[in-house]
Order: sequence, then C-alpha cells, then structure tokens
Amino acid sequence: MASAIQVRGLRKTYAGKQPVEAVRGLDLDVPTGECFGLLGPNGAGKTTTVEILEGLLPPTAGDVRILGLDWAHDQLALRDRIGVTLQETKFSDKLSVEETLRLFASFHSHARPVEDVLAETGLVEKRKAWVVHLSGGQRQRLAVASAIIGDPDLLFLDEPTTGLDPQSRRQMWAIVRALRARGRTVLLTTHYMDEAEKLCDRIAIVDHGQVIALGSPTELIRSLGCDHVVEFALEGDAPVDERELEELRKLPSVRSVRIEAGAIQLAVAEPHVTIPPLLAHVARGARPLASLTTRQASLEDVFVALTGRHLRDG
Repeated sequence: MASAIQVRGLRKTYAGKQPVEAVRGLDLDVPTGECFGLLGPNGAGKTTTVEILEGLLPPTAGDVRILGLDWAHDQLALRDRIGVTLQETKFSDKLSVEETLRLFASFHSHARPVEDVLAETGLVEKRKAWVVHLSGGQRQRLAVASAIIGDPDLLFLDEPTTGLDPQSRRQMWAIVRALRARGRTVLLTTHYMDEAEKLCDRIAIVDHGQVIALGSPTELIRSLGCDHVVEFALEGDAPVDERELEELRKLPSVRSVRIEAGAIQLAVAEPHVTIPPLLAHVARGARPLASLTTRQASLEDVFVALTGRHLRDG
C-alpha cells in the first residue's frame, strides 16, 4: 500500500542564542487509508512535526513526501488534496456558516456539496448563523467542516475535539470513521487517550523530537508486559518510602509500581493473583486501606511509562 505520508530524517532547529532542536531525526510512514495518531507531551516536537507535514513550516533537514509529492515543488497540488484543522481556526465573524463553507469549497477542484457537509457535521440548523454567534463547540465543528469540504485525500486533525461536549465528540469520531471508510487517510493529534485508542489504527508516541514508540493501541498496551492496573490508597498523608515500594514490587504478578496523585499503581498481569497477598501486606502495616480499584491497562499507562509524563504535562 502506498504511503500517504513518508518522512525520513526530519529535523527542525529554531535559531537563537541557544538553538532549540525541536525535531531530531524523526522517521514516519503512514499508509493510505490509515487513521494515524501522533501523541506527545507538550514540548515533545509533535506540533512542529505536524506543521511541517502541513506545509506551514520548512524543515531544517530531512525528506518529507505527502501523497507522493513534496512541498517545495507541488504546493498547489497538495493544497487541493489535503484538509487541515488547526488547534485554533479564525473565521470571518460576519460570514454565515454556509457562506464560510462555500468560500472554502471554492479553494478545491473537487469540493463536496455544502449540504452534505452541513449534515455530516451537525450544522444544518446553524447554516444561516453568523460565525460570531456560534458557540465554541460549533466553531470547532465548522473548522472540521471547512477541512473536509474539499473531499481531501489526507486530513490533518490537530486536537479536533478539544472543548466539545461528549455528544459532539462522538459525532466527530463518526466523521473520522466515515473518511476512513471512503479510503481517506487521517493524521490525528489529541489529548484524549480514549479517542486515540478508539480511532487510530496505529499510534506514534513522540518525545524529545523523536518517535519513541510505534504500533497499534493493542500492541502498545501489550508492550507494558501487563494487562491490568491495581490502584490503591492508604489512609493518612504519610508518604510511601522506597522500602515499601520495593516490597510491593515483589508481590506475585506485579510488573511495575508507581505513585500517582497519592495513590499507588501496580501494573499486573493477573489481578486475582496479586490482590490477596496485597491485602495481606496492607493488613500487616500500620495504615489501613482507604480505597482499591482495578482496571484494564490503557494508552495513558503506556504514555507515562515511556515518557514519565502525562499527555497534558509540560
């Protein structure tokens, strides 16, 4: 299958008294028809990478091919074949929703009918409303509508559901799935791990300007070496010392231990094997158990294990 995005040795350095190397030799391959997630904590180089792929920034070094073309020689052809939703999109306040979409449709040679896009993004009732009168969520849906009106072969969605209510988020997910069903390619960045897990065929986790993990959501979660997390808290505010953590690491089926917001999280292969000796261990201590929960391991656990930070952390 041909690559919609192919990147080799991508580098981006911002000049200054102390130059900042935002992207450091990054490689990517995104096949046609895939929904590909690009995740990374703030300052990891993710946004810089996406802006280079979108043709908004020139790279310092490396080769970037988009739909088999490159920005240096094929800019007009690429603009006609891609759609872009930025983290924040500015529209003319005194244009209506319908007028805005007709304007964006005029930029493309094979635009979709405005009626179809209004229906797909849930904006039919707002078609005559001025942009200035739209809510934040409606503006976000208009941004996506403007990106898909050209029937793009490749769609860049940069945090498209930020600020949306749960119903609007599900509607946005349906749009992404419909694009994939038509054989289109989507590159998605998001701060919602459940969103990436549900929508993306594969995910690249970027940190310090490089890809540090790549695979399907299932493959990335399995890379933890466990399927479950047991989280518990003890009464009182006394910190847990290293000796205590070392004893927890020795419990059966435990793969790793970390402290998160005052609670202790055990990554385990088999929770039914871990929990009885864990309860016996706590009962022998001076502090009673305050809470205990179990859950499936998630992409958030993978992310923290790899980067030491949550997705929203700087």
